[in-house]
Amino acid sequence: MKIAIIGGSGVYDPAMLSNVVKTAVNTIFGEVTVSEGQLDGRDVVFLARHGSGHTVAPHRINYRANIAALKVLGVERIIATAAVGSLNGSMPPGSFVVPDQFIDNTWGRPVQFFDDGEWAVTHLDMSAPYCTEMREFLIASCDKAAVSCSRTGTYVCFQGPRYETPAEIRMYSMLGGDIAGMTHVPEIVLAREAEICYSGICVVTNWGAGISGQNLKHSEVSEMMSEVNESLKGIIRSTIKMLPDARSCGCGKALDEMVAWGRRRPDFRAR
Repeated sequence: MKIAIIGGSGVYDPAMLSNVVKTAVNTIFGEVTVSEGQLDGRDVVFLARHGSGHTVAPHRINYRANIAALKVLGVERIIATAAVGSLNGSMPPGSFVVPDQFIDNTWGRPVQFFDDGEWAVTHLDMSAPYCTEMREFLIASCDKAAVSCSRTGTYVCFQGPRYETPAEIRMYSMLGGDIAGMTHVPEIVLAREAEICYSGICVVTNWGAGISGQNLKHSEVSEMMSEVNESLKGIIRSTIKMLPDARSCGCGKALDEMVAWGRRRPDFRAR
């Protein structure tokens, strides 16, 4: 079993891994550089979503290449970190959230692999978009670390890189949104199409626009991520140690219906 950590804002360094080797992976969507290593005896791939120096804006990330590269490397599970703003008074800055649903407010991003005519159109079920099995282990790890953690939450994915307006925060709060981020979509959809388990561990770094009365600053996000960094690493390490070798969820069979129709699973390797 190979596991990937996708590091979001404030999580750029694979230092928690041992025997780290940089690997360039060629896919049909582009080349991706990752770090491969071990964590407590398990093979782990680390991918910095925004680049090592936070140089890639959320709407410019090559999500398809990233997920395709992880699939080529044989990754079966993804733990995705994210810094988020809170729309929910019970999810204050400094706390963790293990989301179970999302609302997509992005535009212009390639949102699936199967849209260029090479493969058949595929309609995936997203009733449980975040892997239910992985969520249980992340929640257990948060409990073990004795951190404040919300066991459910709806992640509202905004286009970015600008922060949201107070009006947007009010609207999505009324629609059931709990936290605001910029990257889980289309990442989570592509992972399901690649039949890779995907679960998020989100750090609430600030209140959503208009809630605290203060202007939002990226320095605020960075400072909070630094404060909780050790707790976050501990949660990830604990989760990776607890995960069983075999998957019991349905993520690895997401394309079974498509295959039953006589269609083939995609090959993401560069040709």
